[in-house]
Amino acid sequence: MADSSFDIINKLDRQEVDNALNQAAKEISQRYDFKGTGASISWSGENGIEIVANADERAQAVLDVFQTKLVKRGISLKSLESGEPRQSGKDVRLSSTLSEGISTEQAKKVSKLIRDEGPKGVKVQVQGDELRVSSKSRDDLQSVIALVKGADLDFAVQFVNYR
Repeated sequence: MADSSFDIINKLDRQEVDNALNQAAKEISQRYDFKGTGASISWSGENGIEIVANADERAQAVLDVFQTKLVKRGISLKSLESGEPRQSGKDVRLSSTLSEGISTEQAKKVSKLIRDEGPKGVKVQVQGDELRVSSKSRDDLQSVIALVKGADLDFAVQFVNYR
């Protein structure tokens, strides 16, 4: 019998992030506590988010609204990395980036976790920015999925191509 396998990836649904950003922008433009504050949220570059407000607290409040919209759309907040608010003229700007893919050190961390604590017959291969986990037993693969989900990783993971 052939080996069963699945992939561990870190991908963002770009459309869902765009929808969350648009919902947050609409809520900010309509909410009473943001009226007249110049608060806004927009894309900056491919994976960057730029928040502009007139005070640090307002910028954090806009970020909080955006994070709420991301969670409602099923996007992990581990993919969002926010910087500190910085003064820019009269405004305060807060830059955030959305991360995708699994870096080399993150892949090593996950493969070490699976080798140390997972079932014995499981093989892990790094393929670019994803990991392929394979085993003869599907039960072993299920326990690896449970192990990785239960681990406190500092990045989001999804499991795809289970076969």
